[in-house]
Amino acid sequence: MTHRKIRVGILFGGKSAEHEVSLQSAKNVADAIDRDKYDVSLIGIDKSGRWLLPDQAQYLLNATDPKLIALNRENERSIALVPQSGGALTSLSGGDAGSPIDVVFPILHGPFGEDGTVQGLLKIAGVPFVGAGVLGSAVGMDKDVAKRLLRDAGLPIARFVVLRSAEDADFDAISADLGLPFFVKPANLGSSVGVHKVNARSDFEDAIADAFRFDTKVIVEEFVDGREVECSVLGNRDPEASVLGEIVSNHDFYSYDAKYIDEDGAALVVPADLPEETSERLRALAIDAFKVLECEGMARVDFFLKADGTVLINEINTIPGFTKISMYPRLWAASGLSYKDLIDRLIRLAIERFEREQTLQNSY
Repeated sequence: MTHRKIRVGILFGGKSAEHEVSLQSAKNVADAIDRDKYDVSLIGIDKSGRWLLPDQAQYLLNATDPKLIALNRENERSIALVPQSGGALTSLSGGDAGSPIDVVFPILHGPFGEDGTVQGLLKIAGVPFVGAGVLGSAVGMDKDVAKRLLRDAGLPIARFVVLRSAEDADFDAISADLGLPFFVKPANLGSSVGVHKVNARSDFEDAIADAFRFDTKVIVEEFVDGREVECSVLGNRDPEASVLGEIVSNHDFYSYDAKYIDEDGAALVVPADLPEETSERLRALAIDAFKVLECEGMARVDFFLKADGTVLINEINTIPGFTKISMYPRLWAASGLSYKDLIDRLIRLAIERFEREQTLQNSY
């Protein structure tokens, strides 16, 4: 008996300042996914939020240039995913929208993709999807809420202040509380977009203004003098932690340019050179953070490790960068799980969770 391939919708792009990062991640997944097991539909979301079926053969422009990479808008078809469609795509511009999708792999970084919004739509549509659900995605995206939940669970975090408007930004009060330097960043964004290291009063106003360009809530965090160590977590009810990796930035901090533009912007040391006891402690903390924040499927947990051995959780990313050279898949490769097999495992976890949820009663 011949079994048909599983139809995977790779959902990428998005209405976010991390749009271009998503395009890079999607290309890598599309290139590596096992085509003997999966039929792939590439579903692009442009910066206005429109869902499109681009030309599947040439869905990206300048695909190898992170500065110029873009969604190809030629021969596009507008589509929609409607409630209880079971993965069926509806064409809004005429023509065939293709067969229903069995499972969605959202590779969307930042707001309108990593924050629970798309996850809620996919749940209403009745289609399995890779990664955290609505709650885990929302709290993982919001650095303020995530930090408060981690703190209340007794997990170690750096000191921080929350600003709701630029008028609330008082340099003297913040510097007295957190010391100098400190970091200013949008509460609901990643990839170091809108992040600034403030060393003096002269840096402050521009940093606050830029962060508020991207979010209505801004986090100000103390500077932690320590090594940047990361751990990849994989699983649903019984998550596993990878070996650890270390970021050694050649910039003042691990900025957007250091991550995605400058080829020599940072070194990713995998595995990190750490004592076994320290590695085990961080891996256990990564799993604890994953569970506290209600994550599923995948997440990357980022730490600061101080010279005295103190460990602080910096943040969690529920849809981490997913290029072949990104830390999340590199850590799993170093742990014995190849990029191709990691994609397969994540899809299986998505289907497993969906099937478990279907056993729940919806009437009383």
